[in-house]
Amino acid sequence: MRTFVGFGLGPIQAGLFLAEAHRSGRYSRLVVAETAPDVLGPVRRAEAVGVNVAHADRVQALTIAPVEVFDPTMPADRAALVDAVAGADEMATALPSVAAYAGGGRAGVAALLAEGLGRKVAGRGPLAVVYAAENQIGAAGLLAAAVLEHVPEAGRAPVRRRVQFLDTVIGKMSGRAAAGGDLVPIAPGAQHAFLVESFNRILTGQVRRPDDAGGGRDLDPDWAGFQSGIPVFDPKPDLVPFAEAKLYGHNAGHALAAYLARLLGFTWMHQLRERADLLTVVVEAMAKESGAPLARRYAGVDPLFAPEGFRAHASDLVGRMVNPFVRDTVARVGRDPARKLGWNDRLIGAMRLALEAGIEPRRYAWGAAAALDALGVRAEEAPGRLLDIWRPAAPLPEHSRALLAHIGTACDRMHAWRARGCPVLDVE
Repeated sequence: MRTFVGFGLGPIQAGLFLAEAHRSGRYSRLVVAETAPDVLGPVRRAEAVGVNVAHADRVQALTIAPVEVFDPTMPADRAALVDAVAGADEMATALPSVAAYAGGGRAGVAALLAEGLGRKVAGRGPLAVVYAAENQIGAAGLLAAAVLEHVPEAGRAPVRRRVQFLDTVIGKMSGRAAAGGDLVPIAPGAQHAFLVESFNRILTGQVRRPDDAGGGRDLDPDWAGFQSGIPVFDPKPDLVPFAEAKLYGHNAGHALAAYLARLLGFTWMHQLRERADLLTVVVEAMAKESGAPLARRYAGVDPLFAPEGFRAHASDLVGRMVNPFVRDTVARVGRDPARKLGWNDRLIGAMRLALEAGIEPRRYAWGAAAALDALGVRAEEAPGRLLDIWRPAAPLPEHSRALLAHIGTACDRMHAWRARGCPVLDVE
């Protein structure tokens, strides 16, 4: 029997990692670090977490128990977390962003992991995998670096021998909602509920073995027989293609859908089911402007990276995005439009990907125009605002000009379309 330790108790931690560990029947301990009082208190009293799973036709309540939750800012709880890390087989961070890795002082994730992993090495505790679930390419490397900063130099190699940090690609839609009705609360007494879709095909990095051609000789020999206790995880030797497909396909299409929904005054993502034309725009954006260039870049890596494979993926994703049982809001999906317009983020990143392949990103240009509208930016202000957003990336002027031209055209067409009462949309 295994021990699982999670950092951050939100919808993904609860509805994916804890839920799948619980379903597997292979874990005797489920331990989580959390500081938010509205989650910590109710879960601690109940020793359980409630999750609502949205299927295509219903919502299913799931209770995960027993769950131990500790507040790392409290000395006794911190000591319990360090002990749990020392005995853990698998762990996962599911935090707001990778910026949380290095913060928090002694109560922070990096410091806790460093102390617990040091104790694991000293006591010959079980081998362990740490999954980074912060939705950023290369998050596991950032987490490993933050942890090893807290480990004395002489102790870093022994930690690397017994612990592996793995990236994840999580295409599972999730969120928090008000508890009540058919939604069970996070725990009795909590005001909110975790609501996650039933999709659970999660991609992870691949555990290295001592005999790996890539150089696993620095590993403990016991890695030869290591197996994850969570059977739904799908390990890949190289996650980069799939991470790019998630960011420039799934995330870009999701943002495009949300900003189009906002233009129509919709509150819920599932209201887009009333506009088949807009759903077609989103599918075509993902298939033609994301999928086609990704299929050229990664042909042969996986059936996903073929035109028909990515189109099927896009159609499935859009159907999931507008599932009424997921109850996703336009505001949640479209939050922080300035970040989504970043040079390397979903909308502009997808446009750049298309342009590099010689494909006009007309649909994602509409997404960028609609995101600017969500920021309250007028058409004539758009170039200056975008250049401000892109300044940290220092793009070449010729690269910026191509994007600005496409987005400027989309802004003009979007405002004309809205002035006509938002008729059936065709961006061809």
